[in-house]
Amino acid sequence: MPRSAPLIACLLGLLLVAAPAHAVSRPPWGTGESHGEDLVISLVTFSPGDDVASWWGHGSLVVEDQRLGSARLYNYGMFSFDSTMLARYAMGRLEFWVAEASPSGTYRLYRAMDRDVRIQELNLTPDQRLEIGRLLADNVLPENRDYLYQHYSDNCVTRLRDMIDKAVGGQLKQADSAPARMTLRDHTRRYTAVSPPMSVLLDFLMNDEIDRPITRWDEAFLPDELERQVASLQVTRPDGQKVPLVAKHWDFYKSNRTPPPEEPPRYGPWMLLMGLALGASALGLGYWGRRGGRLPRVLLGLEQVVLGLGLGFPGTALLIMWLFTDHTVTYRNENLFLANPLTLLVFPLGIAFIFGSKRARAWLRVIWLGLAGLGVLGLVLKLLPVFNQDNWRLIALILPISLGFAGAFNLERLLARLSAGSRAPGQQPLPSSLKT
Repeated sequence: MPRSAPLIACLLGLLLVAAPAHAVSRPPWGTGESHGEDLVISLVTFSPGDDVASWWGHGSLVVEDQRLGSARLYNYGMFSFDSTMLARYAMGRLEFWVAEASPSGTYRLYRAMDRDVRIQELNLTPDQRLEIGRLLADNVLPENRDYLYQHYSDNCVTRLRDMIDKAVGGQLKQADSAPARMTLRDHTRRYTAVSPPMSVLLDFLMNDEIDRPITRWDEAFLPDELERQVASLQVTRPDGQKVPLVAKHWDFYKSNRTPPPEEPPRYGPWMLLMGLALGASALGLGYWGRRGGRLPRVLLGLEQVVLGLGLGFPGTALLIMWLFTDHTVTYRNENLFLANPLTLLVFPLGIAFIFGSKRARAWLRVIWLGLAGLGVLGLVLKLLPVFNQDNWRLIALILPISLGFAGAFNLERLLARLSAGSRAPGQQPLPSSLKT
């Protein structure tokens, strides 16, 4: 996988149907047999599906020679599910390739999955059609077909975008130089809104690389965005005539699925409420169990087991991805102030705490103080321009939890200090034997 691809987003490849490359005859537009006026070039957009891999949708280019009765669909979303795939995926070095397929067979497959098949016939000159056809025929050759997948900058849709732009002399990129309506993070969050837990996980794993200002050109890593931009573009032909880039469009199949929301979901208030509730529950259990009760200890320990897994594993994975993989979108991630390998230690210590380990209690006191301190430090550093990652939702969720558990394990000391501060000057504390 690529330099800028996020780990979880690259699950895009994991669930794709992988097919081995096979030798096929060169199409007529690759051998010089086709005439430009006989070719039809179409951009096909497939809507999002049910699983993580298909949440983003998909796109392809179709070339048809109406005189010779030949048509092929070019799909840049292929990869090999072999014994090395998981290792390459984990290290961010997963290769994709372009393959040819039957357009009608592909359309029927997507219809069977209840996914839109929307077709835009491009209004190109004969020479431009020949150029795209030749490029696609060359790209599919074994020596040219492979590329290193990058979710945001080099994927199965950006390859189509670049090819169309080249055919129209850079006019698509020029028209798309205006500022985007939202960041890459916002687009990611709205397309993953179908699964709030996965959406929050992706939000956690990605750094400020996807928060920078982008243009409409950058937004066209998404099939729906490229479709929208192509539909709105007016191109100037060599003779000076200005025409729409799309000659006509139609739906081969329209599904009943709800499309991705136009805006990212507003999880922030709910995440803050959840963080405050978990932090407050830790404080409440700490207060309840300050005299050594078993039930509050077990409940407090169970909370830590769940948090150690739910926050510790992603935090540890985030550090590993920064240090040892090519997933640059995870590097120097501010969320490491909130969850990291220290959080993972809470899992085994929480189990020991349930069984009454005093050593586990002592370690948990130190770890939660450290996590709370790191979380507060990450919040304070937001005052500096360089710490500009859009992670306020994660801060709202995780920082109250860390503060609540730090308070729960230091409650006795805090209450003792408050008690000492409330005594009259010179008044001595009661001996422990007289306390009730």
